[in-house]
Amino acid sequence: MAKRENYNDLYLFMMVAREGSFTAAAQRLGQAQSGISRSVRELEQRLGVQLLVRTTRRLSLTHAGERLYQTVESGFATLDSGLAALAWLRNTPSGTVRINASQHLIDKVLLPKLVTFNQRYPDIRLELISESRFVDIIAERFDAGVRLGPEVGSGMVAVRITPDMEMAIVGTPDHFQRYGFPQTPADLLKHPCIAYQLADGSLYSWELNQNDKKIHHLPQGQWAFSDSYMEAEAARKGLGLAYVPEELIADDIEAGRLIRVLQRFSLRLDGSFLYYPHRNVSPALRVVIDTLKI
Repeated sequence: MAKRENYNDLYLFMMVAREGSFTAAAQRLGQAQSGISRSVRELEQRLGVQLLVRTTRRLSLTHAGERLYQTVESGFATLDSGLAALAWLRNTPSGTVRINASQHLIDKVLLPKLVTFNQRYPDIRLELISESRFVDIIAERFDAGVRLGPEVGSGMVAVRITPDMEMAIVGTPDHFQRYGFPQTPADLLKHPCIAYQLADGSLYSWELNQNDKKIHHLPQGQWAFSDSYMEAEAARKGLGLAYVPEELIADDIEAGRLIRVLQRFSLRLDGSFLYYPHRNVSPALRVVIDTLKI
């Protein structure tokens, strides 16, 4: 592999050729004329060709010098253009932002807040990928993820994007006509309950509050889903009781399609947080963060 040339010496040569003299180049660069002359002389020695013809009256390029000047000038112009493009990217929100989140949060939080990007940031492409499992956002090339609670992996930053979330136990009127209304969490044992299946295959044990103590109910029933949306839809179809975020079924409760029970035992959970690696926050991700945070 050929030895890489000293780019600083190439730049000094270019400036001497462009300015027409060592004195003018030194004044333009704010350097000593002797230092520039020495650097160009050492460049000629390394290349084994004469680049400049020096006389007391004028300085001119040799044929080899002219060819090198054209190559170097073109190369530095390309480099300047690339650096200018990076500066533009640094200051202008553009590019792709990939976010991993549940369907619930995409529908209720991300999409409503980010819909304005269509007009405000037309150069940003948003990829909102729905998954219920927790993923390694770095390994799977996401810019950010969303999860409940502020606890995230080391090296991550968490920003709250929703208030605390109230959970609700709901079922259809027909369900309660058949099984009756539970009065305490213990009564849930008499009801088919719709389960939320975690990524490892286990079932989420419903967390409830009784006498200021957290208690758990492991749902028993035929149905398990890995998405709160599907739990709510299963409850609407009369497949059992569901324990889901209240905002998912608020309209159903108001319309009488679902009835809420055991409200005083239900928990308020930490809201949702956007999390992302601390390093290299692009302008595009920064405006997403600023738009979502509360």
